[in-house]
Amino acid sequence: MPAYIVATVQIHDADRFAEYGRAIAGLSEKHGGERVTSGPVAEVLEGGGFAGERVVVSRFPTAEQARAYITSPEYQAARALRDGAATVVMRLLVD
Repeated sequence: MPAYIVATVQIHDADRFAEYGRAIAGLSEKHGGERVTSGPVAEVLEGGGFAGERVVVSRFPTAEQARAYITSPEYQAARALRDGAATVVMRLLVD
């Protein structure tokens, strides 16, 4: 059953966040993931959030593979680079 990681990102330090981006490049693909879409929010239609917040959606064949990506030692090491550089919320959706 397909699963999706949906991340919302508020970047506070672009240079440090770029280090995180370089560290995770290609990592989700090693766990079967593929990027569905990403980009800044153009307009908030309802609820909280703000224009400019970034959203990243990645698809995985299974929820287990999505969790394996997030819990992998490589991702956890990269995540440490992101501390203080961005506020990130990740959600797991399962079809």
